[in-house]
Amino acid sequence: MTDAIARLQPLKSERISSETIFSGERLTLRIDTLKMGDRPVGKKEIIAHPGSAVIIPITRRGSVLVTKQWRPAQNDYSLELPSGTRDGDEPPEETAARELREETGYSASEFTPIGGFYPASGYSEEYAHVYIATGLKSDPLPQDKLEDIMVVEMTVGALLRLCIDGDVNDALTFAAAMRASAFLEKTRSADV
Repeated sequence: MTDAIARLQPLKSERISSETIFSGERLTLRIDTLKMGDRPVGKKEIIAHPGSAVIIPITRRGSVLVTKQWRPAQNDYSLELPSGTRDGDEPPEETAARELREETGYSASEFTPIGGFYPASGYSEEYAHVYIATGLKSDPLPQDKLEDIMVVEMTVGALLRLCIDGDVNDALTFAAAMRASAFLEKTRSADV
């Protein structure tokens, strides 16, 4: 980002009040009453979310492990990088380690953080932490009760092509793969 763009600052909104209208197992929906400058007061629906971790597991061969699972909200199958929601204040790296074992059956000897992103910044507080996982070994945990996950191994090039071609529709996977693309390009030499 250039210095000129970084100096530009749109108006900030000030939270006047907040009302929780739903509180679930992991998510809370609230309505915030906001004021921005001298503009009229407005309301915004916000999802309070503890954050998540997205994992890019790289095998010794340089390929990537992705998951395929049924997503009831979309009524369709989804091809995704392993990911999951933090349990309360759980450190994101612990989330990454747990989700990798639950979703792929592997643990990793090393998790390299490569930043993160807000998957839906307009209405959610969720921040997704992205990790490259290496040194994989078989070490499964039981899948969640509503998961039936198939693990698919593919080349780095195949994952990036699926993202670019629109065959990956999961925002966490797409954004994490793009964020990691420079790192992943280094492993592309393993692509056949």
